[in-house]
Amino acid sequence: MTAKVFIDGEAGTTGLQIRSRLEARRDIALLRLPEAARKDPTARAEMLNAADVSILCLPDEAAREAVTLIENPGARVIDASTAHRTHPDWVYGLPEYDPEQPRRIAEAPRVTNPGCYALTSIALLHPLIAGGLIPADHPVTINAVSGYSGGGKPLIERFENPDSPDRIEAAIQIYALGLKHKHVPEIQVHAGLRVRPLIVPSVGRYRQGMIVQIPLHLGALPARPSVRDLHAALARHYQGRRFVTVTPLADSLAMTDLEPERLNGTNELCLIVCANEAEGHVVLIGLVDNLGKGASGQAVQNMNLMLRLPEAAGLE
Repeated sequence: MTAKVFIDGEAGTTGLQIRSRLEARRDIALLRLPEAARKDPTARAEMLNAADVSILCLPDEAAREAVTLIENPGARVIDASTAHRTHPDWVYGLPEYDPEQPRRIAEAPRVTNPGCYALTSIALLHPLIAGGLIPADHPVTINAVSGYSGGGKPLIERFENPDSPDRIEAAIQIYALGLKHKHVPEIQVHAGLRVRPLIVPSVGRYRQGMIVQIPLHLGALPARPSVRDLHAALARHYQGRRFVTVTPLADSLAMTDLEPERLNGTNELCLIVCANEAEGHVVLIGLVDNLGKGASGQAVQNMNLMLRLPEAAGLE
């Protein structure tokens, strides 16, 4: 029987991207509300209870409220907001987290979709912390740049509308300078860090694409890992995973530049280990489409697992 899927909040940036990935598929049936009923709690509750899987593309409070509308014990949820990303009763929707995570996602009634900065940072950090190459109490610093679509419709408006009263003209803008970015708790919990990481995000004058950088002084790490140790640990962890690629070390060490839009339109995550070996300096780099595996593509991947469909369905 064809599975029923409801996108609650399909008019937002992530919702529109998810819908575009699903509406041509024949292995699922998209449940949709008429525009006039989009914010009607009764109509939404009916859809949330009728769907096999609902994907919440809502602000945090609205996502929490949506969950309270579900009475059908068989109705399952993927939440794309930050509302449940560290909640112990929700399964973290990163299938590549460890070998058992796809099964956990497939069996879960509630799955929380990762944030774009967080997914990329955790993908770099978790295998190295779990393997003892980076200690859990290491003071991690994360530098990142995203396309402006990561800020949703309000930020897109400020970059793209020449008549916007608060239009952004800058080529790049650093933000969250109070150092309280909403992805920090998620990164700390799922990377396995005991010390709160410091993230400095920025947004560039391009629509989508993201680079996350984590610099390391190898001499400051108690395990004294080499560049090859770090690369090998990442390569082992992601061996055989369809959507995560670890760039060969020789290619990484030969890199002289990198642009953030290379993976746009895909559900791919590329991990890179660059280094100045003589000085013991390393930068771990993650490249991703913030609207792809960083948001909507990841939600579709999780949905596929939950519905026991091929994991890559609609994503290749």
